[in-house]
Amino acid sequence: MADKQISLPAKLINGGIAGLIGVTCVFPIDLAKTRLQNQQNGSRLYTSMSDCLIKTIRSEGYFGMYRGAAVNLTLVTPEKAIKLAANDFFRQHLSKDGKLTLVKEMLAGCGAGTCQVIVTTPMEMLKIQLQDAGRIGCLAGSTAAVAVNPVDVIKTRLQSLNRASTEDTYSGVTDCIRKIMRNEGPSAFLKGAYCRALVIAPLFGIAQVIYFLGVGEFILSFMPKKHD
Repeated sequence: MADKQISLPAKLINGGIAGLIGVTCVFPIDLAKTRLQNQQNGSRLYTSMSDCLIKTIRSEGYFGMYRGAAVNLTLVTPEKAIKLAANDFFRQHLSKDGKLTLVKEMLAGCGAGTCQVIVTTPMEMLKIQLQDAGRIGCLAGSTAAVAVNPVDVIKTRLQSLNRASTEDTYSGVTDCIRKIMRNEGPSAFLKGAYCRALVIAPLFGIAQVIYFLGVGEFILSFMPKKHD
């Protein structure tokens, strides 16, 4: 299965299905991650992921855990399409005789990821605003996930537009890092790391299962084939 060439339509179907299932399964954890990361000293409402989810259900109901999910569910397939198409484009232009070195594999992945980020950043900002709305109202693979969590904390803080009167505002990445270090200490960069690890691992596993089962190829097999 690993050596089998998968067509772009099949990749898009696989990616879309994996994304929809993944978002549905792990979105409450992602919401808890966002709210925990946005907490600052003096405005702490949640003590842990479970505490955040329990308080969210109590104050906003069960579907409060899926605040902002519609954005992800709507755009997850176009997001996968962009990433997969870009990855194929870069792989094709970097390959020599159909072969890619490890460095070129990484470059292709970086290029695809860059294209994805450029397009999906507005979606991320909207999702974070919706996820964090409840917190503002109440106030008035896993190793890699933890490793990049400080960057994710900075991203969440910068993208969050709504701030309580006692919370810091940031003018840029450097300003954000400096204020977090000064006011909250280094440990603040690991806020939501546990939630992030719980989000990333299942998403990767779900994607691998969908691709391994060949769901996209199975669906396409029912479509009429074009004859020359």
